[in-house]
Amino acid sequence: MKYQDLQRALDVFCLSERATLKEIKARHRALVKRCHPDAGAADAERIREVNEAYRVLTAYCGNYQFSFSREEFLRQDPDEWFRHQFGKDPIWGG
Repeated sequence: MKYQDLQRALDVFCLSERATLKEIKARHRALVKRCHPDAGAADAERIREVNEAYRVLTAYCGNYQFSFSREEFLRQDPDEWFRHQFGKDPIWGG
């Protein structure tokens, strides 16, 4: 997989650079439902494009090495970041 493949998949799904696996799965369901032959708007090429994008995104997520560093944790949890930044401040944190 190349970075361009990943970017193309994100473009097909209209996702930003930060997306959860839950968002990817929900977007895939929505796109397939919209393009499915039973919906009356059958577009075989679009279905192939959506499914290929899904394959690329899930392959990337499956091989992703998660970071459990404090910095990444604070980036993922804004409330904890706020407590970390201002928790000892007498005005903000107590």
